[in-house]
Amino acid sequence: MTVTDPGPPPGTPPEPSLRDPCAERGPAGDILHAGDVPHHGLDVFLTGRVFMDMIFTGLPGLPPPGTELVTDGLGSAPGGVANLAVAMSRLGLRTGLASAFGDDMFGAYLWRALSEQEGVDLRWSREITGWPTPVTVSLAYDSDRSMVTYARPAPAGDTDLVTDPPAAATCFVDIDRPVPGWALELRRAGTRVFADVAWDPTETWSTDVLDRLRHVDVFLPNAVEAMAYTRTRTPEDALHALADRVPVVVVKQGAAGAIAIDSSTGEHAHADALPVEALDPTGAGDVFAAGFVFGTLAGWPLGHRLSFANLCAGLSVRHHSGSLGAPCWGEIAAFGDTGEVPPEVLERYAFIVPYIPEAELERGPDWVTRAEPTLR
Repeated sequence: MTVTDPGPPPGTPPEPSLRDPCAERGPAGDILHAGDVPHHGLDVFLTGRVFMDMIFTGLPGLPPPGTELVTDGLGSAPGGVANLAVAMSRLGLRTGLASAFGDDMFGAYLWRALSEQEGVDLRWSREITGWPTPVTVSLAYDSDRSMVTYARPAPAGDTDLVTDPPAAATCFVDIDRPVPGWALELRRAGTRVFADVAWDPTETWSTDVLDRLRHVDVFLPNAVEAMAYTRTRTPEDALHALADRVPVVVVKQGAAGAIAIDSSTGEHAHADALPVEALDPTGAGDVFAAGFVFGTLAGWPLGHRLSFANLCAGLSVRHHSGSLGAPCWGEIAAFGDTGEVPPEVLERYAFIVPYIPEAELERGPDWVTRAEPTLR
């Protein structure tokens, strides 16, 4: 008699693929903390809300009322602050995250995918009984996307999870709300505070947000947000207005690249975007931020930091995969062999080669690995 495996019982959390999609990552400390660079427990510490992202692709448009569209493209991945955490960890940065996770099957999947597959340290996170995991469905079509989100307030705010912040070289916050006390404590201890800002749905663009920049070392808004908050008409004017408030400011301009000022060194820089076909911009801003943090910790000049951030973001938008589109070092190493960009463009990134793990330089383009969506 043949016994058939009945599989997991109904309601069992899905099993993510726990292979390391960036096995070559290694600890970034091997590169970043050599010589006289001080060692910290973490390279970056984050807090925020983690979402279950489900991304439908290949759609001709949004379904009209009363109709159904069938597509063969579906990706699923950790979203929200997880976009940033995954992008950081894939570059080898030692990444700690404090977040609330639901006790449902999505929460179980997200916890395992982040901690076991992506190498994010979740010791400051916790599971909340009876709280449903936030879910975002993204409908990608015509080089754009629309989103539907379900989220209920967590019984405890994300900032309440951090009572004893860990030692970290950097931390990342959103300044659409007051800078949390744990970030102020870390900054007093020498941690550099990086910040972004969310879109203001009221479109009032309160100047209270700009006042919070006194607690920030590096600010990375996009051009629309930067101009709206500073009441300026061009990204360049917004950049200079923000440079009066924060030591390092970067204004992201999408396909136009990025511009930045480092007031501490007097550097001004512009870097072009990577000339690739963009399939899905989900999480690209977070991948850019991860690259800029890496370059900052590596001690690169401002122009190199911008170029590397643009490279990472450009590689990520070539995939329909949300956070799972963040590049590993294998993909960064192999990009020069794909023929997607001319040699004169590749020359801009020659400074990165010493930071690529030796194994990836030897493997070549056929060895590139990345995580696949684990809920299908």
